[in-house]
Amino acid sequence: MTTVGHDDDTGLLGPGWSASAAASATGDGAYLRALLDAEAALTRAQAALGLAPAEAAAAVTEAADPARFDPTGLAVRARAGGNPVIPLVADLTEAVGTEYGPYVHRGATSQDIMDTATMLVAARTLDLVLSDLGRTERALARSAAEHRDTPMPGRTLTQHAVPTTFGLKAAGWRSLVLDARDRVSRVRSSLPAQLGGAAGTLAAFDGYGADGGDGGERAAELPAVFARELALTAPLLPWHTLRTPVADLAGCLAFTAGALGKVAVDVLTLSRTEIGELSEGGRGGSSAMPHKANPVRSTLVVAAARRAPQLAAVLYGSLVAEDERPAGAWHAEWEPLRDLLRAVGGAARDTAELAEGLRVHPEAMRRNLDLTRGLILSERLSAELAPVLGRARAKELLTGLARRTRAENRALPELLAREPELKDIDLEGATDPAHATGRAGALTDRALERR
Repeated sequence: MTTVGHDDDTGLLGPGWSASAAASATGDGAYLRALLDAEAALTRAQAALGLAPAEAAAAVTEAADPARFDPTGLAVRARAGGNPVIPLVADLTEAVGTEYGPYVHRGATSQDIMDTATMLVAARTLDLVLSDLGRTERALARSAAEHRDTPMPGRTLTQHAVPTTFGLKAAGWRSLVLDARDRVSRVRSSLPAQLGGAAGTLAAFDGYGADGGDGGERAAELPAVFARELALTAPLLPWHTLRTPVADLAGCLAFTAGALGKVAVDVLTLSRTEIGELSEGGRGGSSAMPHKANPVRSTLVVAAARRAPQLAAVLYGSLVAEDERPAGAWHAEWEPLRDLLRAVGGAARDTAELAEGLRVHPEAMRRNLDLTRGLILSERLSAELAPVLGRARAKELLTGLARRTRAENRALPELLAREPELKDIDLEGATDPAHATGRAGALTDRALERR
């Protein structure tokens, strides 16, 4: 048995994200790596512009090895200054050595490094999310095409409404997943580096030439070069209190959680014992009931979708950031954003597995179509009868027959066949649910054209 420290974050209470690639991409080790990447890139960017010697850039880059630093110790020491960058800079400066240590973090402020590291962590996690969204949409496309014409009950307000097809339902799920993909892609491509110095003016960099002289106009180029070193977007302005990047992350992640949650909650409903139209592949068991095969993947995705809006709300609240650096608003973002990245990363993984293993049961769909003994076809029959009987009479007749269907436990087509008014009307096609799915097939085809 492996022994871990009692304070290690192993995901014991987070089965939705534990052991996922997103968990690794957002863990303390990943954040430490991102912080060090930002510090090393800053020195390289300054060297590229002649604001620091090339030897300093090489020394800082070599020293910025996560294995040389203790995340637990940094976390404890972070309490003194309110963020982990302060103790990290002290340790990195010591690791670089006396000659080039002064070039570590030169001209930057803690928020520059923390925000940039957060964007790196977000970028690396969103790449994983996009990969899993791709898996999901491909699996759903296959299901939609395969079941383009598989009839099933359409349900509104929990009750049978009119027939639809499972192909159209799966195509709708895929459409939401593609909406999420597009939003995540846009945000991923716009994530910016952060560099402004103490109050967002870049003032400190003006005095840093490689030979100790004036940096001049080269300092204005530094944010773009810094961003390029990290494959992030160059910011138009320092955004210490202009939190659009974080709000954009909140929005795309919350939407993605909701989109995946829609898929999962439908699977949960349709896999109920008394419905049985879908089931998960490789479902989970119960600690007390040997017969149970629970839809665990869907359950975890729905859990993430229920948490995401509240996490996003904290991030939106941090838009209200006073002065040139806020007290508390910036700090309040760190944990909710990581939780949101983890939750959505885990949900994307689980939805991909769910979609790839989903089992569809057309026979159960057909059985359930017949539960109301033909009443699910009342809209279709009303449309067929209105030209013959008139709209008002068709509605009156069907309303009365619907009552008799329930009261006498008889099928609606049987009662229709006994109606004298209808003896010369051929309703055979109108009483088959498979022929009453409207334009579901064509709508499915149209949805699957989207790439």
